[in-house]
Amino acid sequence: MNCRSEVLELTVEARQVDEAMLALLHTILLHRSTGKFHYKKEGTYSIGTVGTQDIDCDFIDFTFVRVSSDELDRVIRKAVSEFKDALGNTGSDGMGQISLEFYQKKKSRWPFSDECIPWEVWSIKVNVVNLANEQERQICREKVGEKLGEKVINVVEVINRHEYLPKMPTQSEVDNVFDTSLKDVQPYLYKITYQITDSLGTSVSTTMRRLIKDTLAL
Repeated sequence: MNCRSEVLELTVEARQVDEAMLALLHTILLHRSTGKFHYKKEGTYSIGTVGTQDIDCDFIDFTFVRVSSDELDRVIRKAVSEFKDALGNTGSDGMGQISLEFYQKKKSRWPFSDECIPWEVWSIKVNVVNLANEQERQICREKVGEKLGEKVINVVEVINRHEYLPKMPTQSEVDNVFDTSLKDVQPYLYKITYQITDSLGTSVSTTMRRLIKDTLAL
């Protein structure tokens, strides 16, 4: 199986990391989740509804839509919080990557553990810049909102392509394809990982600052 790989890149200031990552991760998971399966008998099932919720950002001019599941939100927020803390330990400017990997399990014979086979990976590269004053932060607030809008459209376009998705499982195999641990929603099996780079690429940092200065000059 070929694993699809998509890369998104965003430059933000430190206080925007949480909201930017939550907006993108929740957007992806909104399209990679279903309602709970209710099996009547093997091979026959109904799928529950998935509620949605609009979330307004505090530090970015942006509103995103997420699955209306507090359980799922807590899991995503915990991962994003750990990523932000790790980024913060690098100093004022830093760079990192958080990845959302979807996979399915392949049963192995005893005594071997199940094999996890990835089928789609989203990598979000984050560049953190330190801004000088409130005027620059206000411009960054607007510019990051515009960029997030572009990224969300990009995510939706990619997901709407007719490419591989795991086939709908039988009742005995549902845990090989979906995370059934949540009571109100059923995302495809996924894991979130991250890595941190000590220093920010000069070109990325300079580009954002030039964008802000050009806006100030208008």
